[in-house]
Amino acid sequence: MEAYSAVQMDGPERSRFFSTFFRLCGNPLTLSGLIIVGILVFTAIFAPVLAPYDPQKIDTYHVLEPPCSAHLLGTDGLGRDCLSRLIYGSRISLLVGFVAVGIATFVGTVLGAIAGYYGKWVDSLIMRFVDIMLCFPTIFLIMAVIAFLEPSIWNIMIVIGLTGWMGVARLVRAEFLSLKKRDFVLAARISGASDLQIVFSEILPNAIAPILVSATLGVGGAILTESALSFLGIGVQPPTPSWGNMLTEGKDNLEIAWWLSVFPGLAILITVLGYNLLGEGLRDFFDPRKKG
Repeated sequence: MEAYSAVQMDGPERSRFFSTFFRLCGNPLTLSGLIIVGILVFTAIFAPVLAPYDPQKIDTYHVLEPPCSAHLLGTDGLGRDCLSRLIYGSRISLLVGFVAVGIATFVGTVLGAIAGYYGKWVDSLIMRFVDIMLCFPTIFLIMAVIAFLEPSIWNIMIVIGLTGWMGVARLVRAEFLSLKKRDFVLAARISGASDLQIVFSEILPNAIAPILVSATLGVGGAILTESALSFLGIGVQPPTPSWGNMLTEGKDNLEIAWWLSVFPGLAILITVLGYNLLGEGLRDFFDPRKKG
């Protein structure tokens, strides 16, 4: 009987989940973004299976070979297969996007929640710090920090995350300023709930939708930033394949090997477009004015 009732209780929740999922996929923007992001995640996870060659294997007999049956996207200046390097480069993009945005979202959510909930001088202090951080162009701030650190994938992710939280903080602050005046928050405060309980049990769950949208849109920006840094030579270092450092080699051989620039550029374009479409679709999905 207990097992039967447990199944019965899970039924409405499962039905609600699938209903939400299908309604989410009913938006063409969201569906397009989900497909692109899904392909990227699948490619990154199964890169060893999908890549036809070792991405770091040098073959001096097939240097700068154009796309052909043996090498579908051609080879680079060391004879390495571009398709294999492109596939493995998706791992770098996925890792940078998720970790960097995760750091930025965490820092921005914490500071924005503190500023919005407590207000007064706490709000003023945190927001003035946000304003100071926003005065510095992000890419130059990252380059300045990287100049004092060893260029590595982990340093890149941490620096991008610690320099990209300001927008999240302002968004979360605005949500908390609005939600903390709602009746359910006042009721929780009257019932004796602590500040932590009110923040994590009452306010934050109701502010999670815009945070999720912001994080999704931020992944594309983080991937672009990593590609720019790798293109400039201060990001992911060779021989580790990254779409950014693949573009660097393409720049040096643009007149004789067009494929070295075109395919990594298209990979960056499609990936960032996918995350932007998914973010815009989630924004429309969570917008109460577009429901009904």
